[in-house]
This record gives sequence, C-alpha cells and structure tokens, in this order.
Amino acid sequence: MKKSLKLLSLMVLGLMLLNTACRSEESEFIEAPQNESLDASSRVADLLQRTAQNDGSDDNILDNANCLDIELPVTVNVNGLDITIDSEEDLELIEDIFDEFDDDIDELEFFFPITIVLPDFTEVTISNFDELEDLAEDCLGENEEDDDIECADIQYPIEASIFDTNNELIGTLSIEDDKELYLFIEDLDDTQIVTIGFPISVTLSDGTVVEASNLDDLEEILEDADDDCDEDDDYDYDDDDCENCNTELLTDVLTSCDDWYVDKLERNDMDLDDEYTGFFFNFTVEGDIEVTDGIDTFQGSWMSEGSGNNIVVTINIPDLPDFNDEWVLHEIEQEGDDNEVDLRIGDDRLRYESDCQ
Repeated sequence: MKKSLKLLSLMVLGLMLLNTACRSEESEFIEAPQNESLDASSRVADLLQRTAQNDGSDDNILDNANCLDIELPVTVNVNGLDITIDSEEDLELIEDIFDEFDDDIDELEFFFPITIVLPDFTEVTISNFDELEDLAEDCLGENEEDDDIECADIQYPIEASIFDTNNELIGTLSIEDDKELYLFIEDLDDTQIVTIGFPISVTLSDGTVVEASNLDDLEEILEDADDDCDEDDDYDYDDDDCENCNTELLTDVLTSCDDWYVDKLERNDMDLDDEYTGFFFNFTVEGDIEVTDGIDTFQGSWMSEGSGNNIVVTINIPDLPDFNDEWVLHEIEQEGDDNEVDLRIGDDRLRYESDCQ
C-alpha cells in the first residue's frame, strides 16, 4: 500500500512538472521579445502595410490615376485600334501606338464595364467614364506625396504565428503576396500577439536585396526606402524608357554602327529633319563625330554622363548648330538591324537611326 501511494505521489508530481513546463513554453511564446512581436499600432506594421498597399501608378497610361488599378485583362480602343491588355507588359503596346506619330492626338477609350482596384485592394465595377473620373478624383495629383511605399518590395512568402488571448488558440499563416499582407495587417487587433518568421528579404528600387533579421531591422529598411526613389507618380507615360540605360551601353550602340541618319529633328516647334536628308553621322569611342553629306565633311564631338533616365548627351558640331546642345537620352531601341537613339530637351527632339546589325 505504501509503495502504491509512493508511486501515485511520483506520478502526480510528474504531471505537475509537465504541466508547468507546458505553461512555461506557452508563456515564452506570449512574452516574445519586443522586436519579434508585431503590434497592430506599431510603426513597423504601418510601414509594412504601406509597402504592401496597391500601387495604382503602374497603369497611368490607362487611367491617369495614381491610386487606381484597372483589373486586367481589359479591352481598349487606342487611336482607332482595338487591343486587349492582358498584363502590365502589354501597356507598352499602347505606348508604341501613341509614339508612332508625333503630331497626332492620342485617344484611348474603354469598353465598359471595367473593374477598378483601390489602394486597399477593394474591387469596384464601373459602367462608364464618368464613374472612372469620380474615382480618380479621390487620388492625389501628379508627383504629390502619397502613402504607398514604392521603393521597396517584400519577398514572399512570409510566415506568421498568431496567439489569440481570448480563446488561447495558436495558429500559423503563410502570407503569399501584397494583398494578403495588407489585409492581414488591416485585420490585426490588440487581442492578438503575432510573431513573424525571420529573416525577411526586401528588394530595393535599385535591385539591391537586403535582409532583415527582426522587426527592428525591417522597420529601419522600410524607413530608409520611403521616398528613396522616383515613384513615377506622373502621367507622362514615356518619360521612363531608359531606366536600364547607361553610358557604356550608349557608347557601344553608337560606335558599333556606322552611318547614323536623322530620323527626327525638331527645334523650337520647327521640323528640321528634311533639311538633313543624306547626312550620315559616325561616332567614335574617343568622343569624335564625323558627318558627311556626300560632298562636305563636318567634324565635331560628343560625350555622355549620368545613368538611367538622367543621361545627358552633349553634342557639339560647330558647322551644324541645330544639333548642338545638352540632350537628355530618352530611349535606346534595338530590334534586329533597326537601331534608334532618341534624345530630347523639353519639346525638342533628335532621333538617330542606323540599319546595322
């Protein structure tokens, strides 16, 4: 009997110790370190939600509204042509049609109804252009400071563990995209304790990938990324065609081809390209330009500096002053043996073409 009581006492003691250990592990989960527990009202939660917020500026060529997205696919009429846009890449089709002629009026019309996606990912179906304009009026104007952080992208998936102190249920969640992250943070409340699985990788606007090991790191990364790049919140659809340009690429293109000719030259609202029919331009790596028209030869110089959409090309041909200026490189286009280098200053344009491979 005494042995039985002794054995029973040991069992009870063991169960008490096991229960204490389990409650201790649960307590450790609840009392997670501050930099691992995501508070709904914290600064880092706000930054995360603003990074995940739907960016409506990518399709401004469609709607001229920084806070609205048109749900794809959508069919539109562009300068009399019906085209279906299935992806963001297809938006270039619209730009190509707009760019085809410089002196026409560009028009785009929707085939309604269409679906609009708001910053919080709410979807609204509209049936006419007036309704689209009404929604667009709620957006901020061109290049005005807005809430969304476009200079950083979270890499998914993100794993989250959730403890609800009301019903003591523990759950895990895999967040797969911006919409899920935005809505997850939107639904957080003070009764929940959330821990995020680290590390988390963030891609910056220049393509750099940085890694956060905790919420403090993540907050610092997103703080630094806020307004750290040109978010392209304007309606000028063709002002960012040289994002991947550099001076080395420009030099290689210009010097690898011979006999560049003037496809477009407009200065002070005057079209001058016809005046230079039969003129051929040859560029050297050393920065020299030689121009021939079949009779005369003209010598000059060129240089470039900068990167991306901010490359300045300086041309100086003393005997051909129409070309002399500090031009901004607008676009380099290479398709087969058709090569174009497009330079601009405000409304002035200079476009060279060459038929070399």
